[in-house]
Amino acid sequence: MLLEVNKLSKHFGGLVAVNDVDFNMEVGQLKSIIGPNGAGKTTFFNMLAGIFPPSSGSIYFKGKDITKKKLHQVSQLGITKTYQITHIFPRLTAFENVRVSAQSRKTQYNFWRQADTLKSVNQKALECLEMVNLADSTERLASELSHGESSYLEIAIALATEPELLLLDEPTAGMSPAETLEATQLIRRLRDEYDFTIILVEHDMSVVMEISDEVTVLNEGCKLAEGTCDDISCNEMVQQVYLGERRD
Repeated sequence: MLLEVNKLSKHFGGLVAVNDVDFNMEVGQLKSIIGPNGAGKTTFFNMLAGIFPPSSGSIYFKGKDITKKKLHQVSQLGITKTYQITHIFPRLTAFENVRVSAQSRKTQYNFWRQADTLKSVNQKALECLEMVNLADSTERLASELSHGESSYLEIAIALATEPELLLLDEPTAGMSPAETLEATQLIRRLRDEYDFTIILVEHDMSVVMEISDEVTVLNEGCKLAEGTCDDISCNEMVQQVYLGERRD
C-alpha cells in the first residue's frame, strides 16, 4: 500500500471540514476525489500534502507515519501537490521555473555556483517540460503562457521534484473545452506512459469518468461513496447529493 489514511479529520474551531475519512492508494493508481463545494476535498488534499495538520487520524506513506510531517518534509518523502491557483514565477522562463524545482532535489545549495552548469538539473527540467507538452516553450516567460499552459507548467514543476504520489488540485479549472480535453489526455499519459501514481480533485465529471480507476465522493466532510466510475455513476446517494438528481 503506497498511501493509507485512517479516520482523518480536520476541525477549524467548531467547523468540521473533514470527518473520519479513510482512503487507500496503491502504486500506479489514478483516483479522483469529487464532491460539491464545501465537501472538504481541498482540506483533505492539504492534509495529505502537509499543509494542514490533521485534528485526528493518521496518514501512512510507504508504511511510514507522516501525520505530523510539515509540507517540506512530505515533499521530500515523495508527495507533491499542485494548486488551483498556479504558483509560478511570472518573470522567469518556463525552463527556469522548472529548473528551480529540479535543483531542490539534485544539488546542495551553493550560492556561487552557476545554475547553467548543473547538467543533471537542466536535463531534468527539460524532460519535465517535454512530459507536459511545453518543450517548445522553454524560453518563454511564464507570464506569457496561456491559462492552460500555466497549469501544465505547474505540473512540470511538481514532476521535477520526482514525486511518488502526485496530487493534482483541479488542474482543468478555468480551461476551455479544448484545453480540458488536452489536459485530460496529459494526465492519462502521466499515469500510463510515465507510471505516476495520481490523486485528482476535479469538478468536471467528464474528466473524472474518463481517466479514473476509482472515485471517492466526499459530502459535508464525510466519505459518501467510493468505487469504480460505474459504481459512482449508478449510486443513488451520489446522484442526489452531488449530481442534484431526485427520484420520484
